[in-house]
Amino acid sequence: MISTKYIGEHADTALLAAADAALEAYGEALANHSPAQLAAVAMDGADGTPAMLIDVLVEEAVIAAATAAGVNVLSEERGWIDVGSAVSLVIDPVDGSANAAAGVPLACFSAAVAVDGEFTEAMTVWLHTGERWWAAAGRPAFGTSGRRSVGESAVSMLRPHPRNWDAWSRVARAATRIRILSCSTLDAALVATGAVDAFVDTGSDTHRLMDIAAATVLVGAAGGAVVDAYGRPIAFDTDLTRRWSGVVAATPELADELCDLIRG
Repeated sequence: MISTKYIGEHADTALLAAADAALEAYGEALANHSPAQLAAVAMDGADGTPAMLIDVLVEEAVIAAATAAGVNVLSEERGWIDVGSAVSLVIDPVDGSANAAAGVPLACFSAAVAVDGEFTEAMTVWLHTGERWWAAAGRPAFGTSGRRSVGESAVSMLRPHPRNWDAWSRVARAATRIRILSCSTLDAALVATGAVDAFVDTGSDTHRLMDIAAATVLVGAAGGAVVDAYGRPIAFDTDLTRRWSGVVAATPELADELCDLIRG
């Protein structure tokens, strides 16, 4: 794990401010609202999906901190906020909202920094513990498990849907172990640190950019691979209608095998 002191000395100041704001707002939300209040739909997000109150409360604090630091923000509820900077934060204020509202300790703040459209660094923060994972593009960090085949791998997955049940079942049968944590950004951080071998959306096209943007940096720095199951590039884009079936794996070989299983 990278020390908080090291992160503070090297991470983008807007990214640090956003992470600090998320932690503070999250704690205040839990202290001042009931689980039912936190889970209530507060608005329709910019991506067309309902936003819980806990999402909105944390997002408001994060956006205020990031824009005060002079950077653009792309977030799932408010969408694209352009302050005219070459630097943008792609943020997921609370990934695992249903977990967070219910008191299940599996929720994260996650953000990637894009400079002129290129991801340069990222941070994921475990909101229940304050643990932070940070990496910069091109700078080795952490270390995946190195697993190369599904048959020897523990794989985390999004829950299945009727439209991707067959693909979900193929991966589940092939893997040594499966988990469903319902927090994509935490799953990706666990792949980066070697605790989990892979994390996948088995073809449901559920992932938005903020769900996997940080993973491209964190897992890439750890020697792993982050791809879309159907070969679509994962790149900065302010269009929140875009979706991916993210495959986050310890090695490119494992990612390729998972993609083959998903596509059948």
